[in-house]
Amino acid sequence: MSLFDKTTNALATSLAMRQLRNNVTVANIANAETPGYHAKKVDFEAALGRAMDIDGLRNMSTTSGDHISVGGQSAAVRPDVYENPEGAINNDGNTVDLEKEMSTLSENTILYKTALQLINKKMAALKYAIGDR
Repeated sequence: MSLFDKTTNALATSLAMRQLRNNVTVANIANAETPGYHAKKVDFEAALGRAMDIDGLRNMSTTSGDHISVGGQSAAVRPDVYENPEGAINNDGNTVDLEKEMSTLSENTILYKTALQLINKKMAALKYAIGDR
């Protein structure tokens, strides 16, 4: 039995992935004037869905070796980090859109803080439940 529920684990995974998105976005901003730098992008929504196991597929099992395995233990959840294909190439070969990166950073910061607040509330409820007031 786990001390933390599925929601707490999903929030913790979300925090880790948002930290990665923050690091990639900050690197893009720092290299906005670097000739030839190609902006990176992080997509973790699909990875977060796998971590949360929204559809309950990990509880499924196969009854024959001919079946496609969909459940069982999954590998560590890893978001995709790749060169942003949507970036327009500047004269110096740089693909960073500074305004878009700043917007992404602001949105990610808000969502990170929100997830952190939710984890703090869950921990406060757990602390209350064990009688440590």
